[in-house]
Amino acid sequence: MANVNEKETLLKVEHLCQYFGPTKAVDDVSFEIKKGEVFGLVGESGCGKTTTGRSIIKIYDITSGSIYFKGQRICAGTKAYKDEIKLQKSLIKELKKSGAADASERIAAANARILELKTEIQKAKFDHNHSDREYAKTLIKQAEEEYAPKLEAAKNDPALLSAVQKEFKDQKHIAKNTKLITQIQMIFQDPIASLNPRMTVREIIAEGLVINGIKDQAYIDEKVFEILELVGLVREHAGRYPHEFSGGQRQRIGIARAVIMNPELLIADEPISALDVSIQAQVINLLNELREKLGLTILFIAHDLSVVKYFSDRIGVMYFGKMVELADSDELFAHPLHPYTRSLLSAIPLPDPHSEKNRQRIVYNSLAEHDYTVDKPTLREILPGHYVYCNDAEEAKYKKELGL
Repeated sequence: MANVNEKETLLKVEHLCQYFGPTKAVDDVSFEIKKGEVFGLVGESGCGKTTTGRSIIKIYDITSGSIYFKGQRICAGTKAYKDEIKLQKSLIKELKKSGAADASERIAAANARILELKTEIQKAKFDHNHSDREYAKTLIKQAEEEYAPKLEAAKNDPALLSAVQKEFKDQKHIAKNTKLITQIQMIFQDPIASLNPRMTVREIIAEGLVINGIKDQAYIDEKVFEILELVGLVREHAGRYPHEFSGGQRQRIGIARAVIMNPELLIADEPISALDVSIQAQVINLLNELREKLGLTILFIAHDLSVVKYFSDRIGVMYFGKMVELADSDELFAHPLHPYTRSLLSAIPLPDPHSEKNRQRIVYNSLAEHDYTVDKPTLREILPGHYVYCNDAEEAKYKKELGL
C-alpha cells in the first residue's frame, strides 16, 4: 500500500465555517483526505463533527470557506469576502476623513480589493450552484466522444445503428442526471430515522439509481440484490420494510443505499454509536471489507477513539468547532500534544482491571489551559504531518516536550 501522503487528494476542505446565527458550529476548519484512506474525525457531542460531514455533502450551504472534490470546488461560502468588503469600506471612510498624504493611493488600493472580492463572491456562487451542471456537461462530452466511432461504424446496418443510438441516448440521459455530489454518499447515525418506513428495502436502496435516470427495472433489481448480498443480507430482504429488521440490519441497509451509487467518498457519521457492541464490530469489519473491495475513501466520524484508532489512517480532533489536532493514527496516540486530545485519550477504558483501577482521568478546561488574549493560536505543523492548534508559546512548549 502506497504512503498516504503520496496519494492524490480526493477531498480538500479550506477554512470551512458553518454558522447558525451567532452559533459557530464549525469555525475555520481545514483538512485534506487522500484517495483510499480512512480519515477519522473525533470529538465530544456538539463539537461540529456531524456538521462538517453534512456541509461537505451539501446538506447545509456553508457560511464561508471552500470544499474541493476531485479538484473541483463543490461548496463555497461568501461571508469572509463580505466581511472583508465591509472592512475595506470602513477603511475608505476613515481615509477620506484623515486627509493623509497617501490617502488617495490607499483608497484606490481598497477599491481595487473590493472589486477583487466581488469577483470572488460571483465565482463562489457559480461554483456552489453549478458544480453538478458543469460535471454533467463533462460526462455528456465523454459519452459523445465514446459513441461517435460506434455510430460511424454502425451507419450501414440499420438494426445495429438503432441499438447503438438507443444506448447512446440512455447514456446521455444518465450523464445529464448525474451529479458530482452523488460520488459522495453518507451513512447516517440513526439507522431507524434515516430509512423511510413506507418504502420497501428495494425502493430505499434503488432510489438513487432511479433519481439518476436509470429506467431498466431488471438492471435495478439485479443491482439491488447484488448490493444486499455484498453487505451481508439476502435477496429475500428486498421486499420487506425497515421495521422488520434489527438495528444492525437497518444500518447494513443504510450502507447498501450509499454503496449502490458507487461513490468515491463515503461519509460515515457515527454509524455504530446506536448499535450493540458485538454488532458494532460487524459493521466496522463490513466497512473495512467494502473499503478493500470497492476502493472507497472514508470520512469516519465517531466518539470512540479506540474504534477510530483501529479503523483510521489519520485522525482529526475537533473541539468547539475548531480542529485542535491532526496527525497519523499511530502518531496521535504515541504523542498527543493538545490537552484536549490527552483528555480524550485518558477517557478510553482499559480491559485490564488493574490498569483501569489506576487510570488517571485528565480533565480539560480550555480557560485554564490557554491564554489567547494577545498571542493568538493557529493550526501549526509541530512534526511532519502532525498539526496542533496553538500559539507561539505553546508551540515552543510542545517542541521542547518532543526534544525538537
